[in-house]
Parts: sequence; C-alpha cells; structure tokens
Amino acid sequence: MSIPEFSLLLISVLISVAGQFFLKMGAIKLGKVHGENMINLILNMITIPELLLGLICYGIGAVAYILLLTKVNLSVAAPAVSIGYIFSVLLGYFVLKEPISLTRVFGLGLIVSGVILVIWKKST
Repeated sequence: MSIPEFSLLLISVLISVAGQFFLKMGAIKLGKVHGENMINLILNMITIPELLLGLICYGIGAVAYILLLTKVNLSVAAPAVSIGYIFSVLLGYFVLKEPISLTRVFGLGLIVSGVILVIWKKST
C-alpha cells in the first residue's frame, strides 16, 4: 500500500471512528432503551445533534473508503480498516474513561500485527 493509499485509509478510518464516538455521545444523551420507550427514543434520535453528526461522519468515512477501493484490493482494504478498533479503544480509554484490560491490549497488538502483515508489500 502506497503512502497516498494509506493516507486515504487513515482518513476513512479516523472519520468513521469520529462517527462512532459521536454516536456513543448521542446514545448517552438518548438514554437506556426499554420495550416501552423504544418507539419514542427512535423518534427522538433526529433531535440529538451528536447522533446526526455521527451518521454524517460515517457517510464521509464511507465515501473515503469507496475512493480507497478504487485503488486497493478489497482483500487488503477490508482487513486494514480494522485499525479503527485501536483508535476506538484509545478514544474510549482517554475520553470516556473506559478501562482497557491486559487481554484487550494483547488483542489490539494482534490486530496491529495483522494489519501490518496484510498491507505489507514485499519488494521484488
């Protein structure tokens, strides 16, 4: 994967992770869903700016991913977007104060290793 392709991948992933973050912030504002309040909460979703911003971020991230797919094989691009998991966990830890267990750290290390192996181009 070339530097421009990797940059497009990173843009797609970071915008999508921002979308996840805003969806989480909107979900916190929305509150817990129960059978009795589900319809009301679904209708209230359009009034929560964080949820709308999260959906917009996902849309922009999808456009960037589509542009990436015009340049990179799906067998490389799809596994490579899993680096978003690392950013999501770090965002959860630093911003939302969610704990990261040692097992999760190990799993994230495996993801990073896997992405490196998937995108690595052997020089010939």
